[in-house]
Amino acid sequence: MTASARAIELLQVAAAAADSKQGDDLVALDVSGPLPLTDAFLLVTGRNERNVLAIAGEIEDKMIEAGAKPLRREGRSEGRWVLLDFGDIVVHVFHEEDRMYYALERLWKDCPVVPLELPVHGSTES
Repeated sequence: MTASARAIELLQVAAAAADSKQGDDLVALDVSGPLPLTDAFLLVTGRNERNVLAIAGEIEDKMIEAGAKPLRREGRSEGRWVLLDFGDIVVHVFHEEDRMYYALERLWKDCPVVPLELPVHGSTES
């Protein structure tokens, strides 16, 4: 199996939202093969707890605007690892230390990486 077109579309929405709040090291994985419950994971790193919460909040807002309903949220009180489940995709927003510790990329290393198209940030500001 491969991730659905809707899941790929939602990955792009979530990735752009994360990028707009300075989310780092964005990785999208097609987990549709081993996981029947969702098509893809988006992994994002935030620099600190406040950044993690800002990224998660922006992702949730943009996903709702795109018509995706959040089914479950976990980890908001700590701001270390926020999980947002939208059915087709699950977004994991990690604090740097927690991302390294849990190493989800290593756990899901057999799953294909989904390419993300992010806006190019220019330095045309005066």
